[in-house]
Amino acid sequence: MVEKFAVPEISIKDLLNAIPADCFKRSSFKSSLYVVQDVILSYLLIKGSFYIPVLSQTDNHYLSLAISSSLWALFWFAQGLVWTGIWVIAHECGHQAYSTSKTVNNTVGFVLHSFLLVPYHSWRISHGKHHAATGHMSRDQVFVPKTRSQRKGPKIDYEDADEKVLAGVDVPEHEQLKVSELLEDAPLATFVNVLLQQLLGWPMYLIRNASGQRHYPRGTNHFNPSAIIFDARHFGQIVLSDLGVGLMLGALYYWGKQRGFAEVVNYYVIPYLWVNNWLVCITFLQHTDPSLPHYREGMWNFQRGALCTIDRTFMGPIGKHILHGICETHVAHHISSKIPHYNAWKATDALKAYLGPHYHYCGDNVIVSLFKNYRNCVFVEDKGDIVFYKDARGRASRVADTKPNQGFSDSGIEVQ
Repeated sequence: MVEKFAVPEISIKDLLNAIPADCFKRSSFKSSLYVVQDVILSYLLIKGSFYIPVLSQTDNHYLSLAISSSLWALFWFAQGLVWTGIWVIAHECGHQAYSTSKTVNNTVGFVLHSFLLVPYHSWRISHGKHHAATGHMSRDQVFVPKTRSQRKGPKIDYEDADEKVLAGVDVPEHEQLKVSELLEDAPLATFVNVLLQQLLGWPMYLIRNASGQRHYPRGTNHFNPSAIIFDARHFGQIVLSDLGVGLMLGALYYWGKQRGFAEVVNYYVIPYLWVNNWLVCITFLQHTDPSLPHYREGMWNFQRGALCTIDRTFMGPIGKHILHGICETHVAHHISSKIPHYNAWKATDALKAYLGPHYHYCGDNVIVSLFKNYRNCVFVEDKGDIVFYKDARGRASRVADTKPNQGFSDSGIEVQ
């Protein structure tokens, strides 16, 4: 059954007023405690890994190898999660949510993001543009949906499908099959594509604007000060960001020359790949779901865009305490990105109560959701002010209903 989507009619002022005032308070000291927590956790994991050779010693060579491999895999997994938490705090610095001081925010953010090979100011600027145009088909910066015409495969007229659904007419099975790209829709192909996305998605976005705006010039990336993403006034900041990444790469090379590159791989490269995986997984699922609308110029405004994201639960206490609630409180983050993560929980509870059906949440396992949404979110239509993802057969689970008196009025009261 296809659900009709009522367009929210609500002001920015009302959204912000729904959030308790104390949620906007930022504390350098409190934020720094979370950095200290993450650094200590990372140190303890490294310290613990020194005992892996001892713990895996047995008379059976194969058993020793199995124990050693399992313990290293656990270390890489855990360290990747802790470093993802560090990335989250660096990301908050870019939003000026870490401290009331811009200098403190940019200094801490630059150090933490450079450590993780992220060009701090470059990412801060493009990510700010993403927040300013979330859910906008031609202005959003990342995870921009492909349209039907941008997909490979058969080009057939299917633009009236949504109108048929609203009129209560089922789209025939043979029409669905016409647009189903069977190879890409196969489970094995989905697995391979998701694997490539998780391994390479983050660096490819930085290096070649993968999943970004397709009307940007070829070669657009986060390391070129002259890229279309940036203004002339950003030139020095982009160069500084490149320098930060370059210094970190130099430090890794020096480490490898002094102590061996195998150690660099074990203690940096593999945890770094886990960070890449979690970043792509988290951000993909924050903005990719069949229930989330995307708007074109005629219907988009900031508050509607801010609601084009979805909260999820990430592995219970890991999401709350290690990843600092980046999955569970993302809607609040888009409404006001200066809310620090430790206040975002209270803000989320208030917004959930206020927004009602316009608050998006999914409690499914994130790995299940990753594969499910990759298959269900294939393209959107080339036309229409409000569009929803469709699967390879052209089926959507939601359709915009733009009849008057739907959703919320400007006062924030639901109109019946």
